[in-house]
Amino acid sequence: MSFVPVLPASGITGWAFLNRTLSAQKAAFEKDGALQGDMAYFRENIGKVKTADQLMGDRRLLRVALEAHGLRDDLPNRAFIQKVLESSSFSAGSLTNRLADKRYQAFSQTFGFGDFATPNTQRSDFADKIQSAFRERRFEEAVGSQDETLRLAMNAQRELGVIAARPGTENGRWYSALASPPLRQVLQTAFGLPSSFLSIDIDRQLTILKSKAQSLLGQSDLAAVSDPRNMDKLIRQYLFRSDAATSSPTSPALTLLQGTATNRLSLYA
Repeated sequence: MSFVPVLPASGITGWAFLNRTLSAQKAAFEKDGALQGDMAYFRENIGKVKTADQLMGDRRLLRVALEAHGLRDDLPNRAFIQKVLESSSFSAGSLTNRLADKRYQAFSQTFGFGDFATPNTQRSDFADKIQSAFRERRFEEAVGSQDETLRLAMNAQRELGVIAARPGTENGRWYSALASPPLRQVLQTAFGLPSSFLSIDIDRQLTILKSKAQSLLGQSDLAAVSDPRNMDKLIRQYLFRSDAATSSPTSPALTLLQGTATNRLSLYA
């Protein structure tokens, strides 16, 4: 990818700059040749795919599909991914429903190979849906290549809203958040929880998270946590703690990043 986002600082300062210049930076990102090529290829070829086996046979289509669901690292795990795609989301005991990480369930449901005789790839709006998610994830990936904490913040901002809107119990939504490694990292850092937090019983983890949310935000309901005002407070706390743990105002890495970005700031001021 040739697009490089402008991020003159890390932490809260970098987050504020990124949000202030987001429209301009995304406009520049949309012109990236690799992005345009992948989206054009997906649009032209996904309608030909009617089985999970056919999708597995086209690495480029599969890569776009996985990345749109935040699962790009699973590209080499072809046997596992095919089983996920062929699993029915309607069966409580199916593979996709047994997996703790619900990104796999969403991935399987998106394509519907295990659910319907005619998969969702045949829908007229299917390519648009995947491309929208793909662009979002790819932009976050570009941000992450410069600053991983900002990528995780963007992911949390999006994913918490998605999880909060899902049907089910409040505890179930919190468990879904815990099952997402990127989201769990943000919550764990924002709430000041030690690495040993993950070794305790999952029900105890839930109790602690809800207590920490109540303490920081005044509410423990996940839908309330995903409210824009609470979300902003949560992300700022995450960035503050991350920055305090990994960098200082005079760190060599930050100094180099600031120097590299200086000549490009005027494009987004």
